[in-house]
Amino acid sequence: MGRWVFLRGLTRESRHWGTLPARWEAAGLGRPLLPDLPGNGALSARPAPWGVREMVGAVRRQLPDAGAHGPYRVLAMSLGAMVATEWASMHPEEVGALVLVNTSMRPFCTPTQRLRPRNWGKLLRVAQRWHDRELCERTIHAITCARADTLAGDIDAWKAIAADAPVSRQSALAQLLAAARYRAPASAPRCKVLVIACAADRLVDPVCSARIAQAWNAPLLTHYWAGHDLPHDDPQWLCDAAVRNTLGVS
Repeated sequence: MGRWVFLRGLTRESRHWGTLPARWEAAGLGRPLLPDLPGNGALSARPAPWGVREMVGAVRRQLPDAGAHGPYRVLAMSLGAMVATEWASMHPEEVGALVLVNTSMRPFCTPTQRLRPRNWGKLLRVAQRWHDRELCERTIHAITCARADTLAGDIDAWKAIAADAPVSRQSALAQLLAAARYRAPASAPRCKVLVIACAADRLVDPVCSARIAQAWNAPLLTHYWAGHDLPHDDPQWLCDAAVRNTLGVS
């Protein structure tokens, strides 16, 4: 089976994976490919499309430059997991395994499960003060991360990323609406699927992952203290989960 591909979520890019890619390689899982979604990271100058299907095309176009060939194993979280699911549906020969972290999709989840109402006001404030990166990054950290011991370093790093590759407010809105509108295909992916949820996720209700796993007859793993950004909170646990579930075996 081919190399791993990592896909991040809403307004986040490859550098937001933190130490996970290095840990992944050290665990014998190979060096992952880190494409960005349009509007983020290396593609920050490109407006984000308003649909998940168009994001799939943008991801696929980045892979040949790395000299990699499918079928790929895809680790994806949140919006990235929706893109990965659509990719597996559109091009099943290209995706051999999916690890979907803290995601949500229609028709399995309600709007209030997909985005917890207690965050609506906070996210509206982020949208209104989009260029105040201190406020935005601290708000995102509070909503998505359970670990606070690295807070100061995280905020500095995230602000530096935003300064180097700023995500426009329009791209952020497009990604949010694409996620909200996305509806999973009627049939489950044909490849092996592992669903991961974090019980302490303050952004997305973990029941969303449970319902996806049940509908697709896929295994569900639960991390009991990490927040929405599991790669930030406990990257080693995520590596170990992939190894334990034989997803690292060719």
